Amino acid sequence: MTVLRLLRVAAAVEALSLLVLLTNLATVHIGAVASLMGPVHGCAYLFVIIAAFRLPGLGRAGRLSALVPGIGGLLVLRVFPHP
Repeated sequence: MTVLRLLRVAAAVEALSLLVLLTNLATVHIGAVASLMGPVHGCAYLFVIIAAFRLPGLGRAGRLSALVPGIGGLLVLRVFPHP
């Protein structure tokens, strides 16, 4: 798999896990959901940062946008000049 494909997967997992966490917090607040999705979201966030810094052709703004929690991966994909 290429770095770009892995970044796409990690960005989707990061955004989806944040959505699940916020929905859980706003509705029923089940502790098990938070215990499961919190580490998943954290790992996806870290993976997005690492993948963004390893992605060739990505500028400084793209790398810095990876540091935005929750939507950083989506921002990187938006800034990255796709072939």
